[in-house]
Amino acid sequence: MQIKTESQLRELYGFPKGRAKEKVLSSLEKHAIRFIETSPFLVMSTCDNEGKLDASPRGGTSGFVKVTSNTEIVIPDAKGNNIVDSIGNIIETGMVGLLFVIPGLDETLRINGQAIVSTDAKHLELFTSEKNLPKACIVITIQEVFLHCAKAFMRSKLWEEGSKIDRNSFPTMGKMLKDQLGSDEAPESREDMVERYKKDL
Repeated sequence: MQIKTESQLRELYGFPKGRAKEKVLSSLEKHAIRFIETSPFLVMSTCDNEGKLDASPRGGTSGFVKVTSNTEIVIPDAKGNNIVDSIGNIIETGMVGLLFVIPGLDETLRINGQAIVSTDAKHLELFTSEKNLPKACIVITIQEVFLHCAKAFMRSKLWEEGSKIDRNSFPTMGKMLKDQLGSDEAPESREDMVERYKKDL
């Protein structure tokens, strides 16, 4: 049976109780701020006016996302492939969802809010210590912030040494793209790709 209504969904799952129901905050406090300032990685979710979705990984050294107030954070738009799906979506809808991850920690931090793309000096100057300065920043006004439980990371055993695969057992990015695109060009080696990427870090 396909579930089509909210009442069917609640009949199956019930309603949140206790901390799960009460944990959503509208601004940052000390634990959320520490989480952001420690995290070197996040996933950013956006959509355009037609509902086309995008989820984009973002990374840097711990603290690469700047907390400017208890209701605002700023993310540098680091150099990428110029497809600009995420920031294009933000320009259209002004909405964003974030999932912050800390290596070794099974809990995550989620933030939902309104976003703009900014080239204001006051935002860019937050990242003057970066090797490659961003052309723009994503400024997020927080509407919801909450800690997400550890179950997904515990199930996946993501941080356990035994969960890691031998990288050489998996095709290179160059090989996968060659196959996907049906290209006749020789695939880029992993070593060449890493060296090319290092210039943009």
